[in-house]
Amino acid sequence: MPDQTPPVIPEPRDLTLRPEHTGTRPAVTVLAGPTAVGKGTVSQYIREHYPQVCLSVSATTREPRPGEIDGVHYSFVSHQQFDELVKQGKMLEWAQVHGQNKYGTPRSMVENALAKGRHVLLEIDLQGARQVRQTLPEATFVFLAPPSWEELVRRLTGRGTESPEEQQRRLETAKLELAAEPEFDAVIVNDTVGQASARLVEVMQLTTPQQ
Repeated sequence: MPDQTPPVIPEPRDLTLRPEHTGTRPAVTVLAGPTAVGKGTVSQYIREHYPQVCLSVSATTREPRPGEIDGVHYSFVSHQQFDELVKQGKMLEWAQVHGQNKYGTPRSMVENALAKGRHVLLEIDLQGARQVRQTLPEATFVFLAPPSWEELVRRLTGRGTESPEEQQRRLETAKLELAAEPEFDAVIVNDTVGQASARLVEVMQLTTPQQ
């Protein structure tokens, strides 16, 4: 039987600079956190209010959810196409999530944005964040946490996009993801999208939203 004990939820934590940080505005910010915590919603807010930020579009082998647009929310590819991108070294990071579908960040998208002097926001999972930590240690790593375990469960079950078996698998994975919080430079609690986004903007040291 799975362990039913609720995991410890990380408290908010301000940005802690590492030796890899130069003291100037970081060029790449990595946003990660457990399943259903709201990474996509916060990223969408940043996309709408801060167009100067390049929000990297991840490639994935999973099917689109209702309302998701190919090339905007994700780049939806086949398993064969994804494997070919990995083989050619065209992924900055990639992982097989929840033992099923694969997700990854195309290297060219990040490199092109940085070459233009833009700030890049990567919305990825824990495995991907760990890979980026190896290849881009100067990036800022932000952990998005839920207000409570009960709220995380409610968000996951409420969206109705996974079967009960998949929901349980994701919740077990979420417990491991929550325990990885100390690996990150800052912790933001996603109590409301507006407040969480405002805190992320502070960490990213962004200017006034562009109209």
